[in-house]
Amino acid sequence: MPTGIKRTYSTRAAKPAPPSSPPSELTSPPPLKRKRPLSDRPTEANTPSKKVRRGLTGASAAKAKAGDAPKAKQCKLTQLHFSLDTPTLRTCPLCDLSYTRGAPDDETLHKAHCARVQRGLEWGREEQREAEKAGVEEIESRVKLSNGARGRIICFRPDVGGKIGAKLIILLDTIRLALSSPPLSPAVLQRSKIYLFLLSSPGATTTREKIVGCVVAQRISTAMAIAHTSELSSTPSSSQPTPSSSQSIAPSSSSPSPSDATPPPALLPVDSSSNLYVHPAPLPTPLGIPRLFVSSAHRRLGIASRLLTAAAQTFILGCPLDPARGEVAFTQPTGAGKAVLESWGRGGVRIYEEEQDM
Repeated sequence: MPTGIKRTYSTRAAKPAPPSSPPSELTSPPPLKRKRPLSDRPTEANTPSKKVRRGLTGASAAKAKAGDAPKAKQCKLTQLHFSLDTPTLRTCPLCDLSYTRGAPDDETLHKAHCARVQRGLEWGREEQREAEKAGVEEIESRVKLSNGARGRIICFRPDVGGKIGAKLIILLDTIRLALSSPPLSPAVLQRSKIYLFLLSSPGATTTREKIVGCVVAQRISTAMAIAHTSELSSTPSSSQPTPSSSQSIAPSSSSPSPSDATPPPALLPVDSSSNLYVHPAPLPTPLGIPRLFVSSAHRRLGIASRLLTAAAQTFILGCPLDPARGEVAFTQPTGAGKAVLESWGRGGVRIYEEEQDM
């Protein structure tokens, strides 16, 4: 009985049956397949195919165009030389400050200083907010100037801090450079009061103002009287004739004798260029003005006179001072300061030394 055949593998190609007879030596083996040499191949097969270049887009295309553009021509160079005849030290005609031209620090200092000398300093909301805490007192409000502008006068001690103290340091440094004067010592500031004129900006609120004038009032003890012009012209030689003139002029009973002509007392020069001299005798004086400053754009408006009057009336509580009676003195004034001294003081203002013991 035939048995069933069970296939467990896939169908495979049947292997060829081995030959029944052994291979003959006369028969040759099949030839081996070899590759054809390159010379036998067609020319198209030996030539490499060209690669297709992809198109550039976006930034790559822009770079490619920039690279293809012709290069910019180099600018022509200029030969420079040192000018030894041109001075580097320059004096500004507006603020009268001398600085080195071309030095960055000097240029920055001059730019800031010149703006403050011409237009003054800002008095903003921060300073006004601290005014009550710092003890700032308003002396006079709605002060009308000769050009129609209005402002106010305030007063405070120089030992304030905060925003007002920082603003005062900048203001005193500006005054020092503008007047070419030494800085005020702590002993002088301890006996002083600061008077400021605040000018309201046109079209702005009252909280935005400018400091256009400043007076530093100091308590002093003595000062020296200013010599008048008539005292300067009277000399011993003018009171008695010379020997040559006495021979030609007959003596008269009205002419003074040499014993009667007494020379004037020695005078101390304060400013020989402005012909300012003082008598050396010290006189009791309660108020001194060591610094007076008005910005150049706001001069000849009566600001200095207003500040000086406010200082004379309020420096000593309940005791207004009169400059015509010699109760106010100045330190060494400049040319502009002498004009204010003569017009406001009405001939009674004196001169004192800034550093004096009380």
